[in-house]
Amino acid sequence: MPELPARPWLSAAAVLGWLGLAVQVYLVLLARWQEQASLIGGLVNVFGYFTVLSNTLVATVLSYAAFGHEGRARRFFLSPAVSSAVAASIVLVALAYSLLLRHLWHPQGWQWLADELLHDVMPLLYVLYWWLEVPKGSLRLWHLAVWALYPAVYFAYALWRGSEIGVYAYPFIDVASLGYGQVMLNALGVLAGFWGIGLVMLGLDRWRSSPGLA
Repeated sequence: MPELPARPWLSAAAVLGWLGLAVQVYLVLLARWQEQASLIGGLVNVFGYFTVLSNTLVATVLSYAAFGHEGRARRFFLSPAVSSAVAASIVLVALAYSLLLRHLWHPQGWQWLADELLHDVMPLLYVLYWWLEVPKGSLRLWHLAVWALYPAVYFAYALWRGSEIGVYAYPFIDVASLGYGQVMLNALGVLAGFWGIGLVMLGLDRWRSSPGLA
């Protein structure tokens, strides 16, 4: 893969991505320390959220684009298929949060900053990165099935972990409150939304690669 030209805004975006994650992790660990609870358990908890995992992928891709040296890992993360899968995932994070979760709480202070960075700012910056920097024209319909493995595996893990500790990462997958039937319907709805995002991206990928726009 050819080297991407330097973009100062990519460096800033990568730093913002890690800043949002660092603030969120710090707040979780601080709360755990004040409660004299396990800090390792706090790390497991915070990285048990699809939002945090997806933002970690976003920050990783942006870091490779801004600072990374040529190598196998850089080629993998900057490949159009992987970069696009991350884009679909972070857009899902932004939409699901705005539609399903934002009204449930009103963070203040540093938590508000982390919340805005992880759910609003980074999705927007990453979509901009995808549009401007990721080569277009190589995405195919079968990529949607591969991309769906990430949220599907996360969903299975979240259900297993929730059943083990009695606490679910998101209210719409809370089996204890909703039952497995409703949770499965909710999951199918989220998957349909994810595939809808993917289809839009495939369409934009094809449109952007057309000769008239090259």
